Amino acid sequence: LELFSRQPESATELWPLKLLLSFLAALLATGVAAVFLVRRMSRPLKELNVAADAFGRNIRSQPITETGPDEIRRTARAFNTMQERLQRYIRDRSQILSAISHDLKTPVTRMRLRTELLDESELRDKFCSDLDEMTEMIQETLDFMKGEVSDESLVPIDVNALIDSMQSDREEAGQSFQTSGEATAPFSGRMSALKRCLNNLLDNAFRYGNEVAVFIIDKPNELIIEVSDNGPGIPEELLEKVFAPFHQLDSARSANNGGSGLGLGIARNIARGHGGDLVLENRHGLVARIHLPR
Repeated sequence: LELFSRQPESATELWPLKLLLSFLAALLATGVAAVFLVRRMSRPLKELNVAADAFGRNIRSQPITETGPDEIRRTARAFNTMQERLQRYIRDRSQILSAISHDLKTPVTRMRLRTELLDESELRDKFCSDLDEMTEMIQETLDFMKGEVSDESLVPIDVNALIDSMQSDREEAGQSFQTSGEATAPFSGRMSALKRCLNNLLDNAFRYGNEVAVFIIDKPNELIIEVSDNGPGIPEELLEKVFAPFHQLDSARSANNGGSGLGLGIARNIARGHGGDLVLENRHGLVARIHLPR
């Protein structure tokens, strides 16, 4: 007796299709799970990246949440510990600088009072001039040492209005400069610090040149402000050295034109305190370019 079993042709034809659909469904489920896991693991890394960028702009930024896998939590904890130590170091240094400022200014004030009692006017004027120079150097030295430290809060700054107001102030003082370009959106920064940075660069430009210009370049991720003059410029090998405290140049741009030699260093510290930088370039004079990240 022979038995024969015959499968319906339709069932045989559907078998590869069912297998393919099952494979695709499993592949889709695996892909969704993989995307979910990758996002869950990468989210803490993204938060760490954002926190590092915020820390570069403001040393008093908030610590990050210590979540995620063990490795990520340890990394976040180490980052928060580093930030706390730096904040404590800056805080202690600020207190020391405040004490130094008080201790230095007190004897200078006494010397000034005693100088006013001198009978000889020419000698008195010379003493007063020296004391004024000492006071300026002490203040600028303290400002330089403070560097990026500032209790000033970040606020939206209308850079166009800021430069317009500075232009008006300079014109009243007999110093006019040209402007070009504009910022298309406010910049989040420290108003007083940014104004001082620009004023230091303008002081430097007017000290060595008689034609000064300010040029604004606004990019999606960066705001650039250039301050240029038509002065003698700086030798290429000294473009970085001039940021050092009290560095003197053996050229036309020397201390013979006045200044304490700290203006550029303070300006760079302010730019870096905003997460940016200040660089110098010779181009028909000197160009000081501030890079500020958006």
